[in-house]
Amino acid sequence: MASGAAAAARRVLLLRHRNRGHQNLLPAQHFSSAAAADGLDGGDGGGRVKIFDRDLKRRHRDRAAWAMRETDALADAVADNLLDRLEDCRKAFPSALCLGGSAGAVRRLIRGRGGIEKLTMMDMSAEMVKKWRELDNAAGDGLETHFIVGDEEFLPIKESSQDLVMSCLGLHWTNDLPGAMIQCRLALKPDGLFLASILGGDTLKELRIACTIAQMEREGGISPRMSPLAQVRDAGNLLSRAGFALPGVDVDRYTVKYNSALEIVEHLRAMGETNALFQRSPILKRDTALATAAIYQSMFGLEDGTIPATFQVIYMTGWREHSSQQKAKQRGSATVSFSDIRKQFGSDQD
Repeated sequence: MASGAAAAARRVLLLRHRNRGHQNLLPAQHFSSAAAADGLDGGDGGGRVKIFDRDLKRRHRDRAAWAMRETDALADAVADNLLDRLEDCRKAFPSALCLGGSAGAVRRLIRGRGGIEKLTMMDMSAEMVKKWRELDNAAGDGLETHFIVGDEEFLPIKESSQDLVMSCLGLHWTNDLPGAMIQCRLALKPDGLFLASILGGDTLKELRIACTIAQMEREGGISPRMSPLAQVRDAGNLLSRAGFALPGVDVDRYTVKYNSALEIVEHLRAMGETNALFQRSPILKRDTALATAAIYQSMFGLEDGTIPATFQVIYMTGWREHSSQQKAKQRGSATVSFSDIRKQFGSDQD
């Protein structure tokens, strides 16, 4: 990571506002953007529309492998919060799979949580996997760790082989998020746990506003500069569509302070989080970029000269179905009516 982004990463403000609610898989494949520049799949998905260019995202991950710092305060905060959920579980998870995104932070912060004995780390970027392997060799903490190159859209993992599947800031780049989550469920053993964190729709809202205004002023219209992200209300539906039992959703909001809009872009590049839309505009005019930075500073600048950036993180929890799990009672099976409860405990209005 560039020095400016490194300084910004150290200034993460953990202002978390939580709203807590409660067969074999397809072989590894690679989607070619050259064969589908119009945003349609390469013949393996029945002509479904593709939103993200996975080849471009792989190159972003390759670049992030050498640009990333060994620690990133934002990624570490999200990974640590994700792993905290393992401490709420009474059972152990001997075998675990961690997918893409900030899996390096997850590996570094496990510290015995979840009773994990064997960890498999997977990423679509061979360079990122190489980087993780180097860091793991330097760690020397004794955790059995394996590394594979694979795409979250086509998990090369056997069915019912994992006790735990985790993804930290990675799945929001998949074209078929429900399909990827279904594959995660199939990879789990019965009563296995799925944990994931994805960026939510309020992420970088300040940058979106500034960029939109700058484009309207300088170009007379707008083009997609930032990727679409899931909304909080969609998370529960995603878990249900993927067939997970006992779904749960949490939302955290992190605020990071940067010296400039350029530092934000540098940090996003180091995280592998830059735009990968098929329908993106390939060129950002210099005057539009300068206008974006000026508008950002004018609208959102703080008294100390820094600018804040919001990262909304949605945490999802789900289990593969098992007979030992609690199940909802059938409709009509209640033995006590609400009127009886009201009579027993009284009413505030009586």
